[in-house]
Amino acid sequence: MRPLHGRTLIDWVLDTVSRQSAEVLINANGEPDAYMRPGYRVIADQTPDWPGPLAGLQSALMFARHNWVATVPCDTPYLPDDLIARLFEAVSTGAADAAVAVVAGKRQPTIALYHKSVLPSLDAYMDSGGRKVSEWQNTLRLSEVILDNVAAFTNINSLDDLAQAHQVPASARGACAAGLPITGKEK
Repeated sequence: MRPLHGRTLIDWVLDTVSRQSAEVLINANGEPDAYMRPGYRVIADQTPDWPGPLAGLQSALMFARHNWVATVPCDTPYLPDDLIARLFEAVSTGAADAAVAVVAGKRQPTIALYHKSVLPSLDAYMDSGGRKVSEWQNTLRLSEVILDNVAAFTNINSLDDLAQAHQVPASARGACAAGLPITGKEK
């Protein structure tokens, strides 16, 4: 819960995604109180032993009130203001069950949108011992959303990453996250 420009990384993420979605769930295990924020529900993995990001997605698919569930990591503070709208646009034709962000030619497997109908597939994959997000995604009808603003997907995993992020003024965050305007919230 280290701060970036006076706010925790998760608060930066919540600020962005809360403007794009009618519901935001926070998946946290171990110390969920550290993630409690007014207006947000904290959910824990339903699969024991913290098997990774798929368990968080599994819980979100179980508890979400809406048919589509977007996932983003809590250590990406500069996400685009139109991320969920762009992911949703990619699945709106009905030809895909999920959409994943692709940045600089690489899939960002934890930045994605899923229809709740994929839950049985995810349950079966996890029950078989599967834990790799990208491997499971390959079993879905998946759309890839090409996003060209690499800076918006900066992932802060270390103190060095955090120190580097502090070199970018907080006022420049908008330049990192700028994109097409949001046309509506996912329902």
